[in-house]
Amino acid sequence: MSIRWLFLDLNSFFASVEQYFQPELRHKPIAVVPMLADNTSVIAASYPAKAKGVKAGTPVRDARRMCPGIILVEGNHERYVDIHHKILEIVGSVLPISAVMSIDEVACELMGSERTLEKATALVAEIKAKMKAEFGDSILASVGLATNRLLAKVASDMVKPDGLTIIEEKDLPQKLMSLKLRDFPGIGAQMEKRLLKAGIYNTQILLNASRNELRQVWGGIVGEHFYEWLRGRDTDPGTTRQRSISHSHVLPPELRNKEDCFRALQKLLHKAAFRLRKDGMWCRRMDLYISMMEQAPEGGRSSAPFASVHPQHRNNLTLENSVRLIECQDDFSLMEALKLMFNHLQRPEIWVEGIKPLKVAVWLNDLVPDAEHNLSLFDNDKGLKVSQSLDAINAKFGRGSIYFANMGQSGALAPTRIAFQSTPEFDSD
Repeated sequence: MSIRWLFLDLNSFFASVEQYFQPELRHKPIAVVPMLADNTSVIAASYPAKAKGVKAGTPVRDARRMCPGIILVEGNHERYVDIHHKILEIVGSVLPISAVMSIDEVACELMGSERTLEKATALVAEIKAKMKAEFGDSILASVGLATNRLLAKVASDMVKPDGLTIIEEKDLPQKLMSLKLRDFPGIGAQMEKRLLKAGIYNTQILLNASRNELRQVWGGIVGEHFYEWLRGRDTDPGTTRQRSISHSHVLPPELRNKEDCFRALQKLLHKAAFRLRKDGMWCRRMDLYISMMEQAPEGGRSSAPFASVHPQHRNNLTLENSVRLIECQDDFSLMEALKLMFNHLQRPEIWVEGIKPLKVAVWLNDLVPDAEHNLSLFDNDKGLKVSQSLDAINAKFGRGSIYFANMGQSGALAPTRIAFQSTPEFDSD
């Protein structure tokens, strides 16, 4: 079985980009954060910081304790998108790109003579040489070569930074035995729980599980594909339907109030609605989340959310609401639903002095594509046409060229943040 896939994973991408633009930060422990505040979490860390245990998701307070002298850098979405597209140009000049998995991951399917080990490794060397010529040693990538895309992704994670790992058929299953269950793409926290419930406690048991056992755990054909992938075979699971679109935002301290909280939610919803129409999807459910925190007097912050709040408040750390919708994709229908949901969360025992909104999120769920959209007697034709017209104008003249009147003061509330799992685009608003 020949090498069929090349998977490129940019190493500590956000931190590396910052070090590329700011040479004085190179070889130092830095953490990229959404804002320069101690009550947020790390988005990405440089390798000197990782060596001290700092990683994505580490609270900033903990990062300072774990790595004294760590340098905080506020994330810059535009920089990351710019470098992302330059990386795509480099890879595309060597190989056709099959899939952009995220802002820092690219997969290429190899063809013909490219599938020989000699040619595949030469292609990796060419990509890395072009990256070095463009970025020096600031931005590096680890590459995995394997017989299918899942194993190529696994291989790209094995040696960092600047690694090259090859998984051939003859290497299986031995080369996978040292991995943890969560090292495999597709096994997150919830899937791990399902595996544990099925008696699959480690990778050795996973590799010995039958096709039917994995089908039962995954609840369908994906489990069978996983069985094949672990054995090096390259099967196609087909197109996975997009199930949700979401946007979230951490409010800066000066905007942690009810009015700005709602305006931030409005902007997040407009962004999500734009993506919904762009992807040709219709929404049947919306979820709203507001994370609350206790703010100490004199403008300081308590060390833990709700640390000294009356016990009846402590279960309200996150406000949630969900509503079913007639299939829609226009801003007007979605905004009306948002208003109703937000009003439903106006409990007086929550919106009290000292309890502030910290993070807001909007999720559009239960999506259906255009081809499966059910026509309704209540379709908002005019609203959809207005929304589509706004999309067209903003596409031609730049995002933010035209917007709804109630969005006039919301420009700074929820700026475009760093894109992780989607192909990023520039957003000027």
